[in-house]
Amino acid sequence: MPFDPNAAAPIDSGIFGLPDEPDEAKVILFPVPWDATTSYRPGTSDGPRAILAASKQVDLFDIEVGRPYEAGIAMLAEDPELRAINVEARALAVPVIAAGGDVSGNAALAEKLARVNVLSDVVNRKVFDVTRRWLDRGKIVGLVGGDHASPFGAIQAHAERYPGMGILHVDAHADLRREYEGFAWSHASIMENVARRIDGVSTIVQVGIRDLCEEEHRRIEESGGRIRTHFDVDIARARMRGELGARIASAVSELPRDVYVSFDIDGLDPVLCPATGTPVPGGLSFHEAAALLREVATSGKRIVGFDLNEVGGAEWDGNVGARLLYKLIGWTLVSRGISRPFR
Repeated sequence: MPFDPNAAAPIDSGIFGLPDEPDEAKVILFPVPWDATTSYRPGTSDGPRAILAASKQVDLFDIEVGRPYEAGIAMLAEDPELRAINVEARALAVPVIAAGGDVSGNAALAEKLARVNVLSDVVNRKVFDVTRRWLDRGKIVGLVGGDHASPFGAIQAHAERYPGMGILHVDAHADLRREYEGFAWSHASIMENVARRIDGVSTIVQVGIRDLCEEEHRRIEESGGRIRTHFDVDIARARMRGELGARIASAVSELPRDVYVSFDIDGLDPVLCPATGTPVPGGLSFHEAAALLREVATSGKRIVGFDLNEVGGAEWDGNVGARLLYKLIGWTLVSRGISRPFR
């Protein structure tokens, strides 16, 4: 029976109810069930599953991005080894987090911390290898986390393929801590690790930041313009003055032609993502986030890859995550001339 995009999703269908196999699809989604270092509350390791389940309720025609499904979208099967590594690492991390990362004088805790750092590096390498393999096959790769530590290897693989690329980082947090609670690969350190360890990233433009420490603020100021941050309070003021469109355009103009989007869903208003790992009041509305992606795609930039992280395992969060993911895919395809916006 031919595929009907207007029908209900078949029971045995893939992401968004589609029949596409990875070899046939243009867009590959890579689920990474990882939340070992989440310091407030775990659960985002179940985000990919929640998104997959909710995605089958998403209508495939979108009034903005048209018909992204026509390019082919496939989500890889969850790697049971990654799930097992997360279970081990999370169990080890819990007492370290409870101690605030202070393992001094406690050899057992220090050993647990060291082991989590080793396992985190294993995940980074696996994510890098899988991402690079699909990039080598000409696919567009999007990572679906997991906490925001999940995509380091994916960003590294994209920077290798697209040297000089910029990152559009949407988040409530700056994620610029050198380490957090002793974890070298903490979810609170993803952009610091990117900036310090990946030479192929030229610029990081942050949008929605509203929770950061003084050290992170100093890191931004001393970055020499490599890290450019549009704080949520300034976005809110622009919104109240009717200048939000100009503010979004200004942020996007700071990016180079090739853009990787790293989207932590807690960059949205937490009403939209209450089960996320570290919710913070404030943030973007769904339509403001979509407008930001639209500006990237229609301003001459090319979205080379993306990740969506910190989606909680709850049904509502999965619903919002699935719909945001479809917008991300849609505008990525538009930016690369593969599909056309509907209007």
